[in-house]
Amino acid sequence: MEVTGPNRDLHSGIYGGAVANPVNMLAKMISSLTDENNHITIPGFYDDVAELSEEERHELNKAPFDLNEYQKSLDINEVDGEKGFTTTERTGIRPSLDCNGIWGGYTAEGAKTIIPSKAWAKISMRLVPNQEHHQIARLFEEHFVKIAPPSVKVKVTSLHGGQGYVSPITGKAYRAAGRAIETTFGKKPIPFRSGGSIPIVADFEEILGVKSILLGFGLESDAIHSPNENYPLFNFYKGIETIPYFYRYFTEEFNQ
Repeated sequence: MEVTGPNRDLHSGIYGGAVANPVNMLAKMISSLTDENNHITIPGFYDDVAELSEEERHELNKAPFDLNEYQKSLDINEVDGEKGFTTTERTGIRPSLDCNGIWGGYTAEGAKTIIPSKAWAKISMRLVPNQEHHQIARLFEEHFVKIAPPSVKVKVTSLHGGQGYVSPITGKAYRAAGRAIETTFGKKPIPFRSGGSIPIVADFEEILGVKSILLGFGLESDAIHSPNENYPLFNFYKGIETIPYFYRYFTEEFNQ
């Protein structure tokens, strides 16, 4: 998003309190995108969200999760998110909206007292099954433009998107994957949902009419998208061991 106020940076002593500050306006607009219950306020945003039954939610929460360890690993005092859902549910079955970056005005060393001419931000939204990314992008743009005060101008640019996808937990491929992981890791896997953009998986189903099984070997501690992103060698080699077993067990399942 790009928010524009005056046609140039202004002296905040001379113009302060009389001209809208695009950085202030942008911060207020972003803040209004969620309410006091961390519910996204964009009209129509939740219309197509697939709601899980109580039984399905119970099964999802069987996955091992230590809230204290989770908070400790992130150096936070408490978690935050949509009211009425566990942390596992918030990251697995609920959509989200996050500001990835925000900038504008003078940010170099020292002081320069200005009202910036422009401010920018980047926002991403994790979608869940049944949400259509083109529609969500349109709803977001319409809403963001609508909530802008008349003192600023707003431009929204959609960068990219993709459909949500959930691998089926029934069928031969899933059973083969579970057997393979149990063989190499010595533990039976538990179905789990998580965010992560792989848009081509949904395309495989739409165009080819086939389901996909995703065999991932990464950990939350891998610091994905952080400066020290990493991948443990133990999991790397376990992946090399596991995938051939998957092909073996899938063949056995297929021939039964």
